[in-house]
Amino acid sequence: MYRHFTLLALAAAVAGCTHDQPTEALRGVEPVNVPVVTRADYAFDLAAPGGSLPSSEAGRLDGWFRSLQLGYGDSIYVDGLDAYEAKSDVARIAGQFGMMVSNGAPVTAGAIQPGTVRVVVTRARANVPNCPNWSAPSQPNLQNNSMSGLGCSVNANLAAMVANPEDLVHGREGSTVVDSVTATKAVNTYRTAKPTGTTGLQDLNTKKGN
Repeated sequence: MYRHFTLLALAAAVAGCTHDQPTEALRGVEPVNVPVVTRADYAFDLAAPGGSLPSSEAGRLDGWFRSLQLGYGDSIYVDGLDAYEAKSDVARIAGQFGMMVSNGAPVTAGAIQPGTVRVVVTRARANVPNCPNWSAPSQPNLQNNSMSGLGCSVNANLAAMVANPEDLVHGREGSTVVDSVTATKAVNTYRTAKPTGTTGLQDLNTKKGN
């Protein structure tokens, strides 16, 4: 019986000394609130007998692109049995928006009927969920955690300004073409510029009429 009470006393003492461990993510300088990139696929079926778009279908496709406000960051695909033949017609219309048609196509719902092609526009969006984040009070902060809203403003602005949200996921590969003249232009300008003090001090007159 004495041993049983001793174990209970030790357990109570240990429980009184423990506390909730701080969230590891809030103990560093990395923000918890970061951009999240989501992707949406928009599909549009067109009649393309023999892989050629009639003028009426080309007009429908142009209007659909305009309704989507097609622009930089979107990806365009053509799917279907006649996709290879119809790709050139779709690319001609997409070119009016400064866009190109990519190879392959994402998986979409529904079967593509014979004699038709499916144009798919993939669009990525970036946003920072759960912001503003006031889930934790600023005080008391006995564990010296970061604020729960850390990163909301900066990362929300970044998500809103990035031209292609896909760049937040895998970045952008550098160009294989290197122009040494362009790369060294700033350095050459700095080296060849005359120091500002070589011409002496300017004689300035603040009086009117002189």
